[in-house]
Amino acid sequence: MRSVRMKDRVAFGPKGPLGVLVDPMTWRAAPYLLVSGGFGLVWFVVVTLATALAVPLVVVWVGLPLTMAAVLMWRGGAMVERRLLRAAFGVRIADPYRGRPEGGLLAHLTWLLGDKATWQDLGYLLMLLPLGLVESALSVVLWTATAMLLFVPLARVLYVLGGVDSGLVVDNWPGALLAGAFGVLLLVLTAYLVRGMAWLHGTLGTVLLGGSEEERLRASRARGIDAAESERRRIERDLHDGAQQRLLSVAVDLGRAQAKFDTDPEEARTLIAQAHAGTKAAIAELRNLARGIHPAILTDRGLDAALSGLAARAPVHVDVSVELAERPPAAVESIAYFTVAEALTNLAKHSGASEASVTVFRDDRGVVVDVWDNGIGGAAVTPDGGLSGLADRAATIDGVLVLHSPVGGPTIVRAELPCEW
Repeated sequence: MRSVRMKDRVAFGPKGPLGVLVDPMTWRAAPYLLVSGGFGLVWFVVVTLATALAVPLVVVWVGLPLTMAAVLMWRGGAMVERRLLRAAFGVRIADPYRGRPEGGLLAHLTWLLGDKATWQDLGYLLMLLPLGLVESALSVVLWTATAMLLFVPLARVLYVLGGVDSGLVVDNWPGALLAGAFGVLLLVLTAYLVRGMAWLHGTLGTVLLGGSEEERLRASRARGIDAAESERRRIERDLHDGAQQRLLSVAVDLGRAQAKFDTDPEEARTLIAQAHAGTKAAIAELRNLARGIHPAILTDRGLDAALSGLAARAPVHVDVSVELAERPPAAVESIAYFTVAEALTNLAKHSGASEASVTVFRDDRGVVVDVWDNGIGGAAVTPDGGLSGLADRAATIDGVLVLHSPVGGPTIVRAELPCEW
């Protein structure tokens, strides 16, 4: 049965030695950890030199643009690091900066220096030197030792067959095979240590590069307000371009029919028939618009029935499991519904999946919505995309949207929606 909770899957990390070795995230993290010490050294030199040059000159006017350039440089470095952390560790960190102010040089400098995220960026770049040196040193030692041990059996084969002495030749087969076995064990240990260092580095990066919790909540609410305003404009545009125009046409037809009742009854009847058809079309458009705002079945029968209706319209078989003892608040139901609707729409358009599942359950924090499919994966949250809009919807109630979609699949979309009954 596919209707299982995400926590029962391997979505948040491999389990077992084989899992950690075959997981692409291990091999994406390993190169970054090998060179992170170099990144740390480069950023430390750049930041310290730029700051040492700019700060003493603040007493004269040329120091202001130099200071702004230095701050923008380390902000740029932090932005680069956020992208590197996403590529290496799968950690998505949004830029937490305040909006740019109006005004001249002094206003912009005050904006830069007064933003807490600016100093957190600096703290991360300075921290990257000691942290990166430790990561790189451990990585070099472990990967080198692993490679040497794994090469011993091959070196023995090359020596026996061709007399090639690589310097790692063991003079007996039991010793060579034992070295290879230790190499395999060290490979697994190294992979686990890589994942551990990646987790630690990603956590520190999230704390320092992601801004404070209060700032993240403020940004989430701001995105939610923007999403609501965008939805309001869409509804207004749909009303203006659709139902309003049809109703205006109905009013015109009825006015013309009224004028022709005495002189041309047949034409009046034709106009009334047109007005009747236009009225029905306007009602249909208003019904579709209302369904897009909040489906009637969701209000009347709840999530189970509404999600079953979505699953029935999907192009593949979708298992639906709603494990809620009672109905959550209307806002949570609405966000859960549209999360599933968008996920199934993306499934139909892009995934190439043959089956999917939708699971809704309650945990100690609220309602969790999981949508799983066995498609090709590779989905991403892009600005102004459907998944980004869902994240903004969830942010209005301090919820989060998590996407796990490695290339090759499967794809899992999880919405965690805090609420109280």
